[in-house]
Amino acid sequence: MPAAESVVRETFAALDAHDLDRFRALLHPDAEDRFLAVGTFTGREAIVAFFEEMFAAVPDARLEVRRVVAADDVVTVEWTMRGTFSGDSFQGIRATGKPVEIEGVDVVEVRDGLQYRNSIYYDGATFARQIGMLPPLGSLGDRALLALFNARSRIRRPAR
Repeated sequence: MPAAESVVRETFAALDAHDLDRFRALLHPDAEDRFLAVGTFTGREAIVAFFEEMFAAVPDARLEVRRVVAADDVVTVEWTMRGTFSGDSFQGIRATGKPVEIEGVDVVEVRDGLQYRNSIYYDGATFARQIGMLPPLGSLGDRALLALFNARSRIRRPAR
């Protein structure tokens, strides 16, 4: 197994085990995690703090690696995270006690044998629907929210 793939697999195993000390040791000092649905975290401690918050919010979180594709120093990981949003708040959102299942993809660059840059793609709307922050897809509430948004857009958009 190429070195970059091995490092990334180990970072995912550390996260699945909630072993943030091991995870921290696998991060480059100048690491950057760019969560497209949440924001960018720069530096080891900021990234670890994000996961501390996530594990405090979803204490039973499990991270399943479904597929890994590696090329040189770039590794792509397809994953599923499952757990219950039953702990502390996450990103200002109070826990609801609801189960969550989020699928995503990480594109990780390894430098000097450590995780250096990571772009994390997942559907934040799915998380919001699962915890009740957004109505279920296709529901009456979802259709009403869409209609309200479109009406507001028509009003605010200059006539052509």
